[in-house]
Amino acid sequence: MTVLHRRTIYLVKDLARETGESVYTVEHYLRRGLLKEFGRGPHTNYRYFNQKTVNRLKEIQRLRVEGKSLKEIKGLLG
Repeated sequence: MTVLHRRTIYLVKDLARETGESVYTVEHYLRRGLLKEFGRGPHTNYRYFNQKTVNRLKEIQRLRVEGKSLKEIKGLLG
């Protein structure tokens, strides 16, 4: 986790650590379009995420616990 101009920037590993998901699961959600980066590092090409992404991932977790499929979740969250 990096703080840049008073904004917390998360990498994939930080999202995983913050929510208890595996890096593999976070990357799977990215491929399925459930999560989106807001930018990339110009030299590293690392994907950058913000607190909204953490909140969205927690919402996905909640919906998964309720038994929703990823397709249903994508429809609900838009």
